[in-house]
Amino acid sequence: MEKLPDNLAAALLPWYETAARDLPWRRDVTPYRVWVSEIMLQQTRIEAARSYFERFMAALPTVAHLAAAPEQTVLKLWEGLGYYSRARNLHRAAGIIMEKYGGQLPADEALLRALPGVGDYTAGAVASIAFGLPTPAVDGNVLRLCARLTCCPDSIGDGRVKAAFRQALAEQYPPGRCGAFTSALMELGETICLPGTPDCGACPLEKRCRAARTERPWDWPVTGSKKPRRIQQRTVFILEHQGRIALTQRPDKGLLAGLWEFPNTEGELDELAALCQADRWGCEPEGLEPCGRAVHIFTHLEWHMTGWRVRCARAPERFVWTDAAQRQTGYPIPSAFRAYRQLL
Repeated sequence: MEKLPDNLAAALLPWYETAARDLPWRRDVTPYRVWVSEIMLQQTRIEAARSYFERFMAALPTVAHLAAAPEQTVLKLWEGLGYYSRARNLHRAAGIIMEKYGGQLPADEALLRALPGVGDYTAGAVASIAFGLPTPAVDGNVLRLCARLTCCPDSIGDGRVKAAFRQALAEQYPPGRCGAFTSALMELGETICLPGTPDCGACPLEKRCRAARTERPWDWPVTGSKKPRRIQQRTVFILEHQGRIALTQRPDKGLLAGLWEFPNTEGELDELAALCQADRWGCEPEGLEPCGRAVHIFTHLEWHMTGWRVRCARAPERFVWTDAAQRQTGYPIPSAFRAYRQLL
């Protein structure tokens, strides 16, 4: 693997000073705000996270507020962002920070990494941006950038490649500008050195980049092949009794753990089978109508859903029967069911 170009900061930081986007977590920078934003940005686009971050900060402005909040409140604030284990880990970590560190995030990369939900990338980001430490935050964007700078022939999915780039970047951190250097690397990967076709003409590192001097800079990075997602057929029920809609809570562990959902079953049920299922639940169905199909994509799984809206003569206690206000404020329902929530 070729060596990274020397003194990347000299070209990158002046560009960042004028090109940096105005993002809410870049204003009033505190360790808590940096930490929450980095957890939100795991597997989430910046534009999707922006409004969630502002709402989260308004409701839970400090570690103490987060630690004291009920888990369901935290999950409700997270509703729609997906990957809900991030919210649970954030909540757990807040309790640890209150207990061990007096409510202040530790200014130490290893201690940050020991918190639930914090890996190498997040620990490096918080340590550098919040505390000014020379700790790289190497995610897919930064790996792509490094692979193009060097025309790296190895897969960026290889842990040894990631470790080598991380070490190479650590040696280039400019004293007093560590946070800006981390943010600039992120910004370049998110806005210029994009997946697919990079905007090499707008890149401050174009003259230092080996891939930019080739005819096909998009050939990098080299990546391993991904396994195809498993497809699962599900039938979703909008069970309605006297204007209230049934919800049920998912198990405490596994996919979407602890969240609330419309009752659903595996398989694609036709009209007769759907009526029979509602009857088995004790709903005494009086009629039903189709309410559409929807697809939701998880990391390794796709739900292909068929919906039925069922009028029920009874409201069995196995479900919680909710009105619109309760669903809006009290029950975190994952975005997998967005298509069916919109019907209500």
